[in-house]
Amino acid sequence: MAVVEMTPTAQDRVKALLDRDGKLATHGLRLKVIGGGCSGLQYQLGFDDQVGDDDNEIQHGEVKLIVDDKSAVYLAGTVLDYVDTLQESGFKINNPNAKSTCGCGQSFGA
Repeated sequence: MAVVEMTPTAQDRVKALLDRDGKLATHGLRLKVIGGGCSGLQYQLGFDDQVGDDDNEIQHGEVKLIVDDKSAVYLAGTVLDYVDTLQESGFKINNPNAKSTCGCGQSFGA
């Protein structure tokens, strides 16, 4: 089992964003946990073309997901999804390790 799973919807969205900029072959989506936010830890998403020695590179179809070892401890079993409804649009992170979350859903406590 991968550290982080991606739904097909999330894979399609990442692929579309990277395709738009011509970076699908060279970049991946980095999911990172950093200190901060109202619950103590927060997620950081961004595109990256560097994979270091302490990174886990997880291939999901045509999309590469990059998670560093420190973040992997907090993200084991997480599912990354993408939603686009009338109420909300964006990536959703379903993290079974989050003991508490803030109202905005961007920070958590473990």
